[in-house]
This record gives sequence, C-alpha cells and structure tokens, in this order.
Amino acid sequence: MRSDFLWGASTAANQVEGGWNEGGKGVSVIDVMAQGARADHREETDGVLPGRYYSSHEASDFYHRHAEDIRLMGEMGLKAYRMSIAWTRIFPTGEEREPNEEGLAFYDEIFDELAARGIEPVVTLSHYEPPFARAHKGGWANREMIDLFLRYAETVFRRYRGKVRYWLTFNEINVLQ
Repeated sequence: MRSDFLWGASTAANQVEGGWNEGGKGVSVIDVMAQGARADHREETDGVLPGRYYSSHEASDFYHRHAEDIRLMGEMGLKAYRMSIAWTRIFPTGEEREPNEEGLAFYDEIFDELAARGIEPVVTLSHYEPPFARAHKGGWANREMIDLFLRYAETVFRRYRGKVRYWLTFNEINVLQ
C-alpha cells in the first residue's frame, strides 16, 4: 500500500455523537426521528416527544468518549477519519448570528486528538442533520437555507483552517429533496 493512502474509518455525527441536547446543541432533523422496536420503521415526530425512543440521542456516546475512541483509532493504525460536524452544535437553530463556542470547542478537541494520533480528518459539512427549526420553514426548499448553510460553512472553514484539509459538502447529495 502506498504510504500516502488514507486508510481509515467513517461515521456521521448523528450516528455516533449522542449528547443531543448538551453543549448548546440544537435539535436537528435526525433528533426527531423516533423508533420503537428494532424492526419498526423510524418516524419523524413533531419535536422530541416524551416516551419515544430516539437513537441519535445517545448513539455510541462519542460526545463523551471521543478521546478514548480516537485513541483506539490510532491503535488500529487508521490514517484518516471521515466524520461530519453537526450543524446544530455550531448554529443550534441555524439562524443565530454568532456560532455556539462550546460546539466549536468540541470539534477543536476532536481535531487536536486526531492530530496527536496522526489521523487526517476528512469532514462532511452536512450528513442528514440540518436544524429542525428550519424544517418547518421549508428546509432546503426555502432559499434562505442557502445563506444559513453558507454562514455555517464559512464559520467552520475559518475556525478549522489549520486543522482540516479535506472537506465534503453533502453526504449523498442525490437523496436531498
């Protein structure tokens, strides 16, 4: 294998982070996807409803265990980690003028841990988790979403300029409606 080959692993914030309501994070569209038993289909609810199970709320708890998980990635010899940033950790409703510093600091920790282990981050900006607050305003069908996404993207590009070299815009853009 070539020495510059980026062998690694990938996840999405909504699949692994958990901590869905911690660190100033807002509700994303994934955070309202409830399910019952494993065989049940997921159902989008109108907000987070009591008594319903939402798998993204805890996920694999990367929010609290990221240092340990990244250490394990390093021990496995991974050279890259394709991940996503949860938009709602940076702009909880998508409409804020200023980013959530606690959310930015969380990803600073992740990128610093990856660098310490020699793991290259490959970051997806949007992996099925735009702000739920925007869903009721038309989501991507509302052109305001473009400017809000641009503010988010510019914020993380500036913040992580020296930490992230590889960026992806949308995961599986062909499924966006």
